[in-house]
Amino acid sequence: MPDLARTPKQLGALVRRQRKRLGLSQGALGQRAGLRQETISLIETGNPATRLDTLLALLAALDLELQVAARTRQHSVEDLIG
Repeated sequence: MPDLARTPKQLGALVRRQRKRLGLSQGALGQRAGLRQETISLIETGNPATRLDTLLALLAALDLELQVAARTRQHSVEDLIG
């Protein structure tokens, strides 16, 4: 079953988990994705201002992809903003 992220913090946690599975430091992942280590850190901590092209480059470097699907249940506004 694929991992699910509905907030920037959840997405950051998924990125961190995959980076660690691959045995990469933030710096090594940054080099692989063409991003600064500081950018990786911001994403992993749930920065809501991450640009889409930055996120897609990071996911590609982690051998992950973005999928869009219908929500499985109703969520409150708090769920949407984290």
